[in-house]
Amino acid sequence: MNDRRALFAQAIRGPILLITIGILFALHQAGVLAIYRSWPLILIVIGLMKLVERTVAPPSVMYPPPPPPPGGPIR
Repeated sequence: MNDRRALFAQAIRGPILLITIGILFALHQAGVLAIYRSWPLILIVIGLMKLVERTVAPPSVMYPPPPPPPGGPIR
């Protein structure tokens, strides 16, 4: 179940960014917020999405097991 939420969080990253950029362009056209002053909002949205992805990701995705030592097992 947790793995499905992680995939969902990754899948909605692009659409959320497009919606955010569309809203910022609409605010620019309405004269509310200049587009050159809105870049921090895009960074905040990207950071929030990364935080959500890490929150719902299973531990195996965040911390993969270490590789085996080279040369085989020690006897």
